[in-house]
Amino acid sequence: MPIYRQLMDQVRALVASGRLADGDLLPSVRQVAQDLQVNQMTVSKAYSLLEREEVVERLRGHGMRVNQKSPRGTLKERQNELRPLLEQVAIQAYQLALTREQVLAALEPLLKKRGHD
Repeated sequence: MPIYRQLMDQVRALVASGRLADGDLLPSVRQVAQDLQVNQMTVSKAYSLLEREEVVERLRGHGMRVNQKSPRGTLKERQNELRPLLEQVAIQAYQLALTREQVLAALEPLLKKRGHD
């Protein structure tokens, strides 16, 4: 898994667990790059993608902070919240005689549009 993805997963986990709270500032790109001994562009890419997902927000001249609208709960809790909608999609797909591949092909561009690469 690319380093920027690992960094994104770590930030998401810290936010979901509450170790990073609403409004908390993230370390600077320079500081994270130095601490992890990675390129600053790697950290910058991770932060930018997290911003696009609305996990963090950019503060002019102050860096990045946890967005107050960031996702809460564990991955399992969030998946459980999504399950009823997915069940409806599965039922509708069955009624329309769509294959699994056809449903996933329809879902893929929607996810990409929202920044889920």
